[in-house]
Amino acid sequence: MKNFAERLKELRKEKGLSKLAMAKSLQISDAAIGRWERGERTINAELLIKLADFFDVSVDYLLGRTDD
Repeated sequence: MKNFAERLKELRKEKGLSKLAMAKSLQISDAAIGRWERGERTINAELLIKLADFFDVSVDYLLGRTDD
């Protein structure tokens, strides 16, 4: 099963978004997205929920706990 960093990068690319475009949509920094995708930083619950809503997936999916 994939981890959060892999899932995030995969979802972002599937939507055809650059880190900068995604950051602007979510009102966060593109550097934060880069750190999450490289596994350098963990994400807080509020932003995790925001990402799940943005990609229309579950938090469990983003965290790699399920493939659904």
